[in-house]
This record gives sequence, C-alpha cells and structure tokens, in this order.
Amino acid sequence: MASINNAGIADRYVTAQDGLRLHIRDYGDRTAPGLPVVCLPGLARTAADFDDLARTLAGHQEAPRRVLALDYRGRGLSDRDPNPDNYAIPVELADLLAVLTACGVSGAVFVGTSRGGLLTMALAARCPTIIAGAVLNDIGPVIEPKGLMRIKSYVGKLPQPKSFEDGAEILRRLFDAQFTKLGGADWLTWAQRTWRERDGRLVPTCDPQVSRTLAAIDPEHPLPPCWPLFDALAEVPLMVIRGANSDILSAATVAAMRARRRDAVFMEIPDQGHAPLLAEADTIARIAAFVATCDKGGHA
Repeated sequence: MASINNAGIADRYVTAQDGLRLHIRDYGDRTAPGLPVVCLPGLARTAADFDDLARTLAGHQEAPRRVLALDYRGRGLSDRDPNPDNYAIPVELADLLAVLTACGVSGAVFVGTSRGGLLTMALAARCPTIIAGAVLNDIGPVIEPKGLMRIKSYVGKLPQPKSFEDGAEILRRLFDAQFTKLGGADWLTWAQRTWRERDGRLVPTCDPQVSRTLAAIDPEHPLPPCWPLFDALAEVPLMVIRGANSDILSAATVAAMRARRRDAVFMEIPDQGHAPLLAEADTIARIAAFVATCDKGGHA
C-alpha cells in the first residue's frame, strides 16, 4: 500500500512477520539506473532524518536513484510493538529483510546512522551480497560507554513540550554542547522530527518503551567490541562519518577502523556530535559522490 505525492515521494507500508505494519518513505523512481540507497536511522529516530539527503540523491540531475528511508517498529509512522522486548537488533534485522524483499531491493548502498550502522553491519554478516556499499554515520565496532549512558538518560524520558518551539528549546538544552553551531531553525526542524501533533498535543515519534533496549547498559560493563561485524563489510565500499564532538564513536576507534580499511572514505564533521545530521550541502555532496562510486564497484 502506498500514497504518492507530486514530488515522487511515497509513503509505503510493509507487514512484518509478526503482523506489525512498518512504514517506509520511498523517494524517486523505482526504475532509476543507479543503485538504490537504503537509509537506516538511529535508535530513537525516524525516516524523516534523511529527508534532505534522500531528496538530493533521488533528484540528482545526472544520476537519479531510488532512496528508501525506514521507520523501525515503534518509531515514526510504523506500528508500536505491544512487546517492548522486540525493540531489538535481531527483530529489526528481520524487519529490514522483510522491507527489502517487499520493495524488490536485491542490492543497495546502506546509509546507517548509529543503530542503523549496527544494522548495516549485522546485515553484511547475514546477507553480504545485498550490500553494494555502506555509510556508517557515527558508529563503529567500539561504542563508548559514556555516550551510551548519555543516550540512556534521555531516550523515552523527554518532557512533553507545549509547542514545537518549546520542544526546540528542550532539545537545545540537551544537545547544544555537542551541536554548537545550530540555529533556531535547525532546532525547530529537530523538534518537528522528535514530536508530532495528535489530539491537540505533541507526542514523541518514538515509543518511550524503546528505552528498554538500553536498560542493561552499565558503565562498569562496556559493550564488547564487534570487530567481526565491521569486518563483514571488508569487501564493499565503505564511508565512515564521525561528528567531531561525538561521545559514541571515538577518534581512537576511527584510527583502528582506518588501519583495517585503508581504502575507506573517512569524514569528520566539525561542530556536531552524535550523530551528525547529514543535512549540510557539503556533507550531502560527499555522500552522493561516495554513492556514485558504488555504482562503479567502488572505484572512482
């Protein structure tokens, strides 16, 4: 099922194996010649985070391509799960495979922000032939405990704003130490992607129960490194983006990733933390250039 607007953007829905309805924002022409791009958001984020990037890639004058941006279960326009234990990587990986099958995608470039990058690596280990290239946005095989504890402190716990302007101020107070150059319009856009209007009030676009996935996070027991998952991407073109102020992906981990993947493209975005917004013209242009190399098998 899909509703399509005049800009060639469709809201599609796919039924997961357990019956939940999953939402996908589908940009561009399904028959476009370039490799499709699949965008996977962060833990508590939605498909809307990729709108600027997706519109640019889908509408590229010389090399238009189809772009799919997913709402995981419990996020955005996808159904919320009555069992919060299903907000887990294995279930979300199965959902992703169901979406790819339903949308007829047998090979694509994956752009994964934070949790989306973890899903990309997990997909590479499970179905390597489907990945024609990968962009890991502020995520790697080592996740810093300090950053995880910061995320745990607010996911599912944001106050209910009285207006989007109030929401923008809530987000600014939470994140301005990491995103030091955002203006009022940027914070307002962020708020409009964090809450939506329903029955005369603003409600979060992410099920607060998603916070259950962080319940066991303990700074005394850091998550084990997942280098084997990173190495599952060894044979595909790779781009790694880091926010210069990130407390999730450290500079030391990036250096170790560089040592393993000397052919990869690495980019650091100043004045942004976890996770870079992928909304600036230069960032989008560099991602588009990387995706274009994937059309050629990763060779510029």
